[in-house]
Amino acid sequence: MKKNVILIFILSAVIVLLLAGCQTEQSGAEQSSNEGNKGDVQGIKDEVIKASDPSKSPQNATNRKDTVVVALQEPGGIFTPYFYSNGYDGNVTSAIFPPLVDIDKEGKPTPGLAENWDISDDELTYTYHLRKGLKFDNGTPLTADDVAFTLTLLHDPAYDGGTDILEAKVKGGKEYKEGSSKEIGGIKVIDPQTIEITTEEVNARALRLLGGQVLSKEYYGKDYKYGNLDYIKDLYSKPVGAGPYKFDKYIPGQEVRYKANEYYYGGKPEVENFIYKTTEGDGLQFFETGEIDYSGFPANNDNFETLKSLGFANINLYTSSAYSYLTFNHEKPFFKDKKVRQAFIYGLNRQSILDTTYQGYAQVANEPVSPTSWAYTDDINPYEYDPEKAKELLDEAGWKEGSDGIREKDGTRLTIRYFTSKTPLSDVLIPIAKENYKEIGIELEAEQMDFNALLSRVEKGDHDLASFSTPMLTDPYNGVVDFHSEKPDAVTGYKNGKVNQLIDESISTNDIKKRTEKYHELYKELSDDPPYIFLGYTKILSAHNARIEGFEPNGYRGITPNLPKLIIK
Repeated sequence: MKKNVILIFILSAVIVLLLAGCQTEQSGAEQSSNEGNKGDVQGIKDEVIKASDPSKSPQNATNRKDTVVVALQEPGGIFTPYFYSNGYDGNVTSAIFPPLVDIDKEGKPTPGLAENWDISDDELTYTYHLRKGLKFDNGTPLTADDVAFTLTLLHDPAYDGGTDILEAKVKGGKEYKEGSSKEIGGIKVIDPQTIEITTEEVNARALRLLGGQVLSKEYYGKDYKYGNLDYIKDLYSKPVGAGPYKFDKYIPGQEVRYKANEYYYGGKPEVENFIYKTTEGDGLQFFETGEIDYSGFPANNDNFETLKSLGFANINLYTSSAYSYLTFNHEKPFFKDKKVRQAFIYGLNRQSILDTTYQGYAQVANEPVSPTSWAYTDDINPYEYDPEKAKELLDEAGWKEGSDGIREKDGTRLTIRYFTSKTPLSDVLIPIAKENYKEIGIELEAEQMDFNALLSRVEKGDHDLASFSTPMLTDPYNGVVDFHSEKPDAVTGYKNGKVNQLIDESISTNDIKKRTEKYHELYKELSDDPPYIFLGYTKILSAHNARIEGFEPNGYRGITPNLPKLIIK
């Protein structure tokens, strides 16, 4: 089961998409700008709407002269990069730990702690040039030694977090991980501001995978012993980073507090206090009363009109880089035939499901990448709802209607167990899917459960179909890696040698044109041999109090890049 599935549909956990990219595995090659209005879905354009009457700001908000409050669902208390598994902990750490290489609103790599970098002609060696005078928020210097320590820690055999640093194939990294070497030969500190990392294989993700967040060697490494990382648990809730804000206090069930970091390389932020406030219940109510200054909301007409009516809200509507989907269990005999999987896509009225749920704020997905991405293409089979086509494919696959209308083959009825959580989207999807599939001779048995139970049962392979959504995808590779049958988190039972080859080739160069060609070829192959029923790309609706300037969220990084720029008018 996918480690990076931290959301069940965008609607049910929209706030995590609004705030920050929570993945510790960061990726990036040189990428081109989006063309036209790729972010626009169903005619509803990405747009910013300015407040009509900022003077209507509630007194609760106006009284805060040096504090910005943002809504966040409850974090888990692990505020150390690379070690958390709760996505909301990722939001908390993103304010404290900037990466060497960041990502902009178009998905292109941009300077972070590293002011620039060089890639060798053979694309195997990465040289990062750190900004001068970098400091952690405790005042100690941040140098190339800290970068080397961080990468060494990720190669330690005791490290079992979500970042697979071995994917970068640093020279000597595997040997260090296995204990046959006491050092990693591919990591060389040239001087305090320069580190050179040599890899054994070209990988377009390596630039950002190696250029991630940095841990202080003095703070996180003083007790480091090869093969033992248990000591870091004592530091989970006491982070020391180099971001625009430094950690102040965590009050479980209430909030995470930060103070402006006077050592931040971009200068101390003007707003002294920043708070992630845990919100339970109606986030719109908290925003209306001024308890929070920024939040995300399910994108629909009701919320959009309500926010406009407040007068004091600056509204931002934009397209997420995530996608939602239904995954097939390819171990089940009926899904081994791609004609059956194709029939399941043709036979489901995805447009009706999305329109009913999102009121036009979503579009049908047919490939594992958002329209915001440079890798997106319209040249893919749209799989428009066509029950007659679905019937033809099922007939060709040998599934014939029984006396009650449900298809049978070799004495087996086409009865499908579908697992999902209880969300507004699943509440709409279940009755429509049951009706759609009954029309073409499929019996759908749906079961709703909590997220942890869903994960557990899918990991055991109990499902036939199951619903999920990806987190924000910073690189198209993140949207396809689980279709590679040789990867640890591969989709259950899905095997396609050509797909494996194309995925490998898609990251075997830093040339954006070549990568784009490979992804377009890959998407066509996935369309013909579908691992999923791709469901939808949605709009994200956010709003902030107009007395605050600087919020410009996007589908790749949320509000994280905005934090050092915030100003209270």
